Amino acid sequence: MASTETVHDVEVTHPDKELWRGVTKTDLAHYYDDVADVMLPHLRDRPVSMQRFPDGIGGHGFYEKRIPAHFPEWVDRVTVPTADGEQEQVVVSNARSLVYLAQQACVTPHVWLSRRRHLHQPDLLVVDLDPSGRDLPALRRATRLVGELLDGLGLVPFLRTTGSRGYHVTVPLRPEAGFDEVRAVAAEAADLLVEREPGLFTRAARVADRGDLVYLDVLRNGYGQTVVAPYAPRARPGAPVSTPLEWEELSSVEPDGYDLARVRRRLAQRADPWAGLRRRARGLGRARERLAAMRS
Repeated sequence: MASTETVHDVEVTHPDKELWRGVTKTDLAHYYDDVADVMLPHLRDRPVSMQRFPDGIGGHGFYEKRIPAHFPEWVDRVTVPTADGEQEQVVVSNARSLVYLAQQACVTPHVWLSRRRHLHQPDLLVVDLDPSGRDLPALRRATRLVGELLDGLGLVPFLRTTGSRGYHVTVPLRPEAGFDEVRAVAAEAADLLVEREPGLFTRAARVADRGDLVYLDVLRNGYGQTVVAPYAPRARPGAPVSTPLEWEELSSVEPDGYDLARVRRRLAQRADPWAGLRRRARGLGRARERLAAMRS
């Protein structure tokens, strides 16, 4: 059993340690190295919150926002204002840094919705669809309705699995509006969907109040809030991966339908469906006008 293994110039210690059953620390390092070219555009310039499991997902895990003192200088970082003062957070700018996160048993990097040049102006709006039950057809219908509404507002919705129980619908934005404004638009759109489909959607914050409805979570659209990075595996059995999809795949791919091996095969056969995401960014002015007209 090797004590170390080098992956993309990073020394991976305890390479045979299992982070998931049958998936070792070095497996994660090689995965991140393999998918870096498609993953990095979704990570660059975004502060990262690291979800770490030093003893594997069956052990104690924790989120780490502040960059630890032992991280090497070549790992990029950004200073962000917080309620407790400024702090430095990791920014993943290259494959070596991504592999280094695997060495730190960072199972899942979670990223901000804004980038370093515009920390207070997000360039993404995210609607997280969280099912209360196991009605996959209802969840898929709900996800499609979210996409159709956002499209009707003049925005460009992109789809991905969460690698957990639901789907994310993500809209690229020009970094102009602040988080409060973006969240307000997302909340108003979610309220409209609840009004239109009260037997399908809910915005009830308490799980006990949701019944079997699909919860529309727009609270991630806030300063310092994060979402799982595209192509990142989750701390769940089987290492399911949050995977960008084409909209026509919604009816055939389950929220946890891709694991590390399937993502590798997928990317060997087709391009990243989110490759052109930033070029489809829009402002919120027209969306606000259309939303107001829909609700009048």
